[in-house]
Amino acid sequence: MLKIIGIVVAVLVAGVLLHAANKPDTFSVQRSASIQAPPERIFPLINDLRAFNTWNPYEKKDPNLKGRYSGPASGKGAGYAFEGNKDVGKGSIEILESSSPSKVTMRLSMVEPFTVQNRVEFTLVPNGGATNVTWAMQGPAPFLAKIVHVFIDMDQMVGSDFEAGLASLKAAAEK
Repeated sequence: MLKIIGIVVAVLVAGVLLHAANKPDTFSVQRSASIQAPPERIFPLINDLRAFNTWNPYEKKDPNLKGRYSGPASGKGAGYAFEGNKDVGKGSIEILESSSPSKVTMRLSMVEPFTVQNRVEFTLVPNGGATNVTWAMQGPAPFLAKIVHVFIDMDQMVGSDFEAGLASLKAAAEK
């Protein structure tokens, strides 16, 4: 009986590893929202990390979050290091590129719970009296991450945070 259980467990583990090995080497999450405001009103809420953190959903997940700003107040080189609970983790974000009022590109460097470097991009496209804002993140998916992705839907998990953040951005920009 013990031998059969061992074989079943080995087959299940092999199946998970094989499934993980066939997942893509990168991941991507993207959400969009239409905001009734011009890009010029929305852009500073993203390009200035202090303003960004007023609507950033991850900032709201830990009331005891510790954060430290560095570099210029906004735009290229602006940075924010953070350390929070298990829902936030530990890492930093830095603005790599800032093209007013249409695009902000950031690097998200996580140290905990996993060490990762992801690219985050906000694009703002005018659409009549509104602006279509897209929040996207992409990065590498090493083998350990692929195994986690077998059990956790990254698009659903992070995507729901992006949706909440875009709703808060919308509320802030439409005031």
